[in-house]
Amino acid sequence: MKYSVKHTTCYEYPNDVVIGYNLVHLRPRPIKGQTCESFHLDVSPEPTQVTSRTDFFGNHCSQFNVEQRHRRLTIAANSVVDVERTFPPLSGTPAWESVVAQIEAANAAEELDVIQYVCPSPEVVEFEGLLSYAQTSFPPQRPVLEAALDLTQRIYDDFQYDPAATSISTEIREAFEKRSGVCQDFAHFQIGCLRALGIPACYVSGYIRTIPLDGQPVLVGSDASHAWLSVWCGREVGWVDLDPTNNQIVANDHITVAIGRDFGDVSPVKGVIVGSSAQSLAVSVSVEPIDR
Repeated sequence: MKYSVKHTTCYEYPNDVVIGYNLVHLRPRPIKGQTCESFHLDVSPEPTQVTSRTDFFGNHCSQFNVEQRHRRLTIAANSVVDVERTFPPLSGTPAWESVVAQIEAANAAEELDVIQYVCPSPEVVEFEGLLSYAQTSFPPQRPVLEAALDLTQRIYDDFQYDPAATSISTEIREAFEKRSGVCQDFAHFQIGCLRALGIPACYVSGYIRTIPLDGQPVLVGSDASHAWLSVWCGREVGWVDLDPTNNQIVANDHITVAIGRDFGDVSPVKGVIVGSSAQSLAVSVSVEPIDR
């Protein structure tokens, strides 16, 4: 499936901004089953300098400086992405305890890299009740993917999607207490559950298609950047992406932009400004299929 992706972020300021420094993760990541065929970043006012690099986690990021007075900043990212994912084996994955044992005895380069996704991170901190919630889906010797999918289903059933319930800085404890939130909260919570068991899990930012297939419901989160998680199912299977907001294994409706420990590593846009103490933000995302 080939997609045209348009992501526009607009900041409005009541007073002049003298200078702004920004870091963005907006270019879809080259991964197995996904190719970014083109990418263009357009910033207004025109930046003084734009640089691009690959960050620690292997994501493409761009940094730019706007060094002229302005009251509006517009960041438009346009991509063409080809997605042809294959489904992981739904049966035959190892018992979750053996995945934990592989990490505890890690010596291969791949496994050593995976270890960082077991540790707590700034936005995924363990709290009382997290482990017990996770353990319901992970009885002894249950296959890791089967258990992770059961956990995905339970979060989907137990939590309500409510953009007014949380903010970008909400801790997973609060989302758990409210049993509500948005895709970022659900991904962080499931990551926390998996890490509490010793299973590696990482945060994935990206998009889902705006226009559903004929007869299919609109996916939740299709009007903005989306978030889900990836769980490590052992050295033979590797990483499998799960979307607790929509209760599904990630397939060709999802486009991966960046991967990290949590949202803080992969925020689509972040930066600092000098000049205005207030701002308003508008974001629009369109993910539309392109006829081959």
